Amino acid sequence: MTEVLAPGVTGPTGPEAGAFAGTAARKQWRTVADRFLRHRAAMAGLVLFVLLLAFGFLGPAVWTIGLDAGGEAKVAPNLAHPFGTDRIGHDMLAAIISGTRYSLQIALVVAAVSTLLGVVLGALAGYLGGWVDQAVSRLIELILVVPQLVVVAVLARNSFSVVPGQTSSNWLTVALILALTASWLPIARTIRGMVLSLREKEFVEAAQASGATTSRIVFRHILPNTLAPVLVYATIQLGAFIGAEATLSFLGIGLKDPVVSWGVMIAESQDRVAQIPHAILFPAGFLVITVLAFVMLGDAVRDALDPRGR
Repeated sequence: MTEVLAPGVTGPTGPEAGAFAGTAARKQWRTVADRFLRHRAAMAGLVLFVLLLAFGFLGPAVWTIGLDAGGEAKVAPNLAHPFGTDRIGHDMLAAIISGTRYSLQIALVVAAVSTLLGVVLGALAGYLGGWVDQAVSRLIELILVVPQLVVVAVLARNSFSVVPGQTSSNWLTVALILALTASWLPIARTIRGMVLSLREKEFVEAAQASGATTSRIVFRHILPNTLAPVLVYATIQLGAFIGAEATLSFLGIGLKDPVVSWGVMIAESQDRVAQIPHAILFPAGFLVITVLAFVMLGDAVRDALDPRGR
């Protein structure tokens, strides 16, 4: 059928016609990416994160001085030891590198496990309803009743220790305990509420009418529409998870020897601030910088995914 134009109105011709024909619809991910790249805090946080990754994982190849004690203790920062040494002669730069690596590993594992667990349980509870929703809701309420620190402290007595004489690390155990105790609860409740609303939408009814399975509807149709809060949660919580690990290690129920952690270094140096201030300033400074980097990244991701943003 030929399109009929009003009298005196003609379609675009010449260069304008080619311009309109070559114009592609702007994809949503391009808009989000442009917003993120224009966000100054995002770029600052991203640069800090990349530098921390390089520092923690590539640092041992550059700074070959190990953590073995035996050097002069309580040495102030100098050319031989840029960050000084601690109370028993450990090189603080090597200790900070090790602490950075373990903190990032723990944060990434906790974020991945807790986000995956919370998204799956929240989506199933919101979509299926009934006894599944009741079971997940009661589990969340049960975990919220008992403070996370108490649960971790009880589990730490047997789970967080390292057998004497072995050089293995318990960082993965610490990460899994943090992820499974309470870290997944906020995202599970958020996703459940979103799915309760999304399951009434027309595209879900169309998928049900076409005979799609529950797993396909949940994972292919509903969950992609919850991507924004999931990304924001995972990014912002990375800093919180690093702080949680440092708190546990500071209290003596987190990482154990031979693993070096920022929290362990702060705990060991808290009574010697006047004698060796660098032993607490450097790990505390790196802890603050890392948490700040993830907070800036999380805020930037939230702003970039906000459809009301400019």
